[in-house]
Amino acid sequence: ANCQIGVSLTIATRTEQLPIDFALYLPRSWADDESRREEARIPEDVQFKTKIELAMDMINRAVAAAIPKGDVLADSWYGDVAHFRSAIRGHGLNYAVGVSHNLAVWPAGQPGRGPKDRTSVAKLAESLPNRKLTWREGTKGKMSSHFAFARVVPCHYDGVNPKLREPVWLVAEWENRDLPPTRYYFTSHPENTSKKELIRIIKQRWRTEQVYEELKGELGLDHFEGRRYPGWQHHVSVV
Repeated sequence: ANCQIGVSLTIATRTEQLPIDFALYLPRSWADDESRREEARIPEDVQFKTKIELAMDMINRAVAAAIPKGDVLADSWYGDVAHFRSAIRGHGLNYAVGVSHNLAVWPAGQPGRGPKDRTSVAKLAESLPNRKLTWREGTKGKMSSHFAFARVVPCHYDGVNPKLREPVWLVAEWENRDLPPTRYYFTSHPENTSKKELIRIIKQRWRTEQVYEELKGELGLDHFEGRRYPGWQHHVSVV
């Protein structure tokens, strides 16, 4: 809000949600401009970091602080990035993240792992059977969509032999069965995880949306009009 981009980490149970970490994203045009840094009172130790790096720092801090571990959920801005997903797995955590329709994968269980064998998640989803699943009772009735599932191996270049790479679940969601899928997800949960459990986990991301509604609607998160880095930190901390 107000030309500010914040990256945040929220922890949640089945019934409650609480933001525990925020970071202000500084583009290079700010982080590398000495006069802007001085005017905005940006500390010397704050350097340019991508939103992915800020998010990984937050997860590292949460793990170091012994925050109870759970599943890591994120939208496709983060889910598309292979090293972000790998970092989560490196902490022994599972993820359920949105991904873009054009991400390339290999179907798990098939021998081919070359460029000619890969396909996009959208194209693979077209060939999969789908079924209707309900994940919770909303204010206007049951919330449900059609979903398809497949075990896949993400296709990216990270120096790891594709044959040794960990398979993940690809989940495709149709809000309208007569139209193409509207959302795609990767989850690192075990192969024997039930389909209903996968959907329940994926759909917990509504809690992040709820957090922002509460912070903005009741506590003024988006009302900050200051122009100093310490002021932003203070405002967000108070909220």
